[in-house]
Amino acid sequence: MTTLITGTAGFIGFHLARALLEAGETVVGLDNFNDYYAVQLKRDRHALLEVYPRYRGVEMDLCDHEGLRRLVADVRPAAVCNLAAQAGVRYSLEHPFVYAKSNL
Repeated sequence: MTTLITGTAGFIGFHLARALLEAGETVVGLDNFNDYYAVQLKRDRHALLEVYPRYRGVEMDLCDHEGLRRLVADVRPAAVCNLAAQAGVRYSLEHPFVYAKSNL
């Protein structure tokens, strides 16, 4: 079974992807690696997942609707887990448009 997980460079997405990979599943992980917090931490998590042969990482913004459509058509996932989000209430007050674009 192939699962598409958005937000795999984040804490929850990374751990879900790793758990599914450890269980023998195939995972396609999508993240835009934004700079809300340390990009290197996100890239390091991504690198840890890339050691699994059943993992495919994709750097893409969910707002790229055509790219997302092509990815889903190519991968044909049995399940999708959307964990991509712009976290932080304070951040939403300081950057409402970025927050809305990411979370709506």
